[in-house]
Amino acid sequence: MPQATDPSSIRAPSLSQRVVDGVTQHIRGGELKPGQRVPPEPALMREFGVSRSVVREAVSRLQANGLVRTRHGVGSFVLAPQPDGSPLKAPDAELKLQQKLAMLELRLSLESDAAGLAAQRRTAEQLAAMEAALDDFNRQHTTGEGTVEADFRFHELIAQATGNEYFVHVLRSMGTATIPRGSARTSRPAAPVKSPRFGEPTPQLRSGKEITAQEHRAVFDAIARGDSAMARAAMYMHLNNSRERLKATKH
Repeated sequence: MPQATDPSSIRAPSLSQRVVDGVTQHIRGGELKPGQRVPPEPALMREFGVSRSVVREAVSRLQANGLVRTRHGVGSFVLAPQPDGSPLKAPDAELKLQQKLAMLELRLSLESDAAGLAAQRRTAEQLAAMEAALDDFNRQHTTGEGTVEADFRFHELIAQATGNEYFVHVLRSMGTATIPRGSARTSRPAAPVKSPRFGEPTPQLRSGKEITAQEHRAVFDAIARGDSAMARAAMYMHLNNSRERLKATKH
């Protein structure tokens, strides 16, 4: 006799995915047309009953899916539809571990060079935006919120600082598929992050988010100093460590 399905075992869409689905429906239905500005954060928060961090994560996903483009300090705007068929456009949920590892392998070359160029070309405004993304990541990690949006934004800002739109395009195509999702909220803040020395072995028993924060800071510091070689090396180390952490999930 077949067993009845337990309703509690059916996983509901995440809050950010609910926002993504809603805005996507507005775009597909013609309510939001190419070139039109997406409603600002407060309006989306009211419409979907979610927090600001959820809206920001949703907007990053919409960017990754090629539906909107965000202009820092101005807003997000609907993009014209793009032809389908790119292997990078697969929805995050459908990507298998091997595909994510392959994406990280591509990012090793792409983003290492992007970090080197960003160290040479970044503006003071772009540098401030990168630091704000790092601050958001640390705050959200400490309070137990999801850090995907801040993580992706930091990498995207580095791509933008190259002045080469194709770095941004490829990164957005890959989206947030290789960025770890946050776990459930914690009841106490995380320990303060201690500044590491570049090349320091990765301790296996420390929080993955703390390690990521340290690696991000090493990349940022090199870009801020205008040290192209160190920025490239720090980004390579960060993404290579990310790949190793992802491989470890297979065991």
